[in-house]
Amino acid sequence: MQKFAGKVAVVTGAGSGIGQALAVELGRAGASLAISDVNTEGLAQTEEQLKAIGAPVKTDRLDVTEREAFLAYADEVKDHFGKVNQIYNNAGLTHIGTLEVTDFKDIERVMDVDFWGVVNGTKAFLPHVIASGDGHIINISSVLGVMALPGQVAYVSAKFAVRGFTEALRQEMAVAGHPVGVTVVHPGGVKTSFGTNAVVAEGMGIDHDKMLENFDQQVAKTTPQQAAQTIIAAVGKNKARVLIGADAKSADLLVRVAGTRYHELLFGGPGLLGRLTTFGRRLLARKR
Repeated sequence: MQKFAGKVAVVTGAGSGIGQALAVELGRAGASLAISDVNTEGLAQTEEQLKAIGAPVKTDRLDVTEREAFLAYADEVKDHFGKVNQIYNNAGLTHIGTLEVTDFKDIERVMDVDFWGVVNGTKAFLPHVIASGDGHIINISSVLGVMALPGQVAYVSAKFAVRGFTEALRQEMAVAGHPVGVTVVHPGGVKTSFGTNAVVAEGMGIDHDKMLENFDQQVAKTTPQQAAQTIIAAVGKNKARVLIGADAKSADLLVRVAGTRYHELLFGGPGLLGRLTTFGRRLLARKR
């Protein structure tokens, strides 16, 4: 916990799910928190939890796609606390749709939040994190930044981009000799409102309620608290990458073993995996 006691940590998307759990766990570890979200109601709840445990907290509404606002916010946090040690770029959204039925604007929206939001946060806070002398940047990708699934073309694109961006940044920090750790996080199914807030492209023919039921029962096996604790432990050990949940670890293993043929095992290749009904297949199933 020495990695966090007395440190200043910034968490975006802190109004619910993993972001909220991260903020609370960091507060319990002795960190001061700068929390933000566009969900002000959820953000207020996070603030209440942090105040209840005695953690210093600065709370702001922030849209991570608004670059100038993000740059100003970074300076405000630095001025408020006197330093910034860590930033957790967690804010994100998802969109369900094949490329065939997904509009350009929907792909752009997902990229703006899930990729450019990470770039904006990293770029805005990087000078402050370097200057702290003990910094860390944590970017949330996804299991779909390890492997792709059909029906998630925009989300997969953004999360693979976050992975590459973060891995390159870690190398840059090492080459430059900056005192900054960099970690990319790949959560699998986590019990959050993420699926509830998912936008489904017209023409997919998906029963949204049934999709959520399948996700909650079959996929979301990890709690936000478990995810947050795993992330914090990985940051404490300065790990380059962390996989959250058995599903993320299984996906990573599948890709390593099968290489570019992993999709054949998932969607019609020989053997047991090819015969299983996967979440990706259910995602594309038409209403009956």
